[in-house]
Amino acid sequence: MKPLQASSGDLNADRRADFAEMLLASGESARAAELLLGALELAPRWAAGWFRLGEMQEAASLPDQAAQAWAMALKLEPADRLGAALKLQLIGKAAAAAAPPSAFVETLFDHYADSFEESLVGKLGYGLPDFLGHAIGKARPGRFRLALDLGCGTGLMGERLRPFVDRLEGYDISAGMLRKARGKGIYDLLAKADLQHFSRTGDRADLVVAADVFIYVGALDRIVGAVANMLADGGIFAFSLETLVGGGDFALLPSRRYAHSEAYARRALCANGLAILSLESMIIRHDRRDPVEGLAIVAGFPATTTEAGNPATA
Repeated sequence: MKPLQASSGDLNADRRADFAEMLLASGESARAAELLLGALELAPRWAAGWFRLGEMQEAASLPDQAAQAWAMALKLEPADRLGAALKLQLIGKAAAAAAPPSAFVETLFDHYADSFEESLVGKLGYGLPDFLGHAIGKARPGRFRLALDLGCGTGLMGERLRPFVDRLEGYDISAGMLRKARGKGIYDLLAKADLQHFSRTGDRADLVVAADVFIYVGALDRIVGAVANMLADGGIFAFSLETLVGGGDFALLPSRRYAHSEAYARRALCANGLAILSLESMIIRHDRRDPVEGLAIVAGFPATTTEAGNPATA
């Protein structure tokens, strides 16, 4: 992926960088990296250039050099809008973190806001909102007084919720996504929020939804606890996860998304008094034509409704 900041501010450096991109596209990753390194001698404070150099060096099977480039990108821009820290983690050059940089998630979705729905629905076969909407209806038929759509994006999930919700609130880290959602006119409230630190006061909700959101959150313990505190008695919490293959609670994938295990989700819910009402496997979307397997989970109060270790599978 070409960096979001396409220009270094130096015309000669930009020309070399463009030629490096042509070399990379033709399969000459080592030569591309060498040329981009020369461009960075002209623009040494170009963080996006260092990030792209790391990607070229990774493609050329030069992980140690890639790590140095990504470390430089992170030094020049500690907020890490490009996700250099995630790249370092993936090649084993940095300790695994419990969450991605918030600036990376915000920048990613601001960048893709205009093409998000066309890409996700039209090209990647995204059917989660319909699937999760049906699961909610089976778990608790009827209307909901107040629903919170966490990580609402452009409003794909909100469109499914609106017909059976009296008041619908949407929260997202991306101003670009919120602008798109606002244009649909389906939310009673839209607000910018980072789910890694999310909290809300006021009336408790009887429905909280997080559709295809936790892939950009990482550790779930804090957000599940926050949701439990927002839920009214008898409220339900519907969300999805990408399925983690192998052991562990959650892991960062090469896509720079997080996958979670079913066992971890169960523990996080149970620790906050939530019982699983339904848990279904599904294909969330496709990535480079490969199916992305996930879980659609509906949980709720009271915990005695269903034993947390023995969910009713719809």
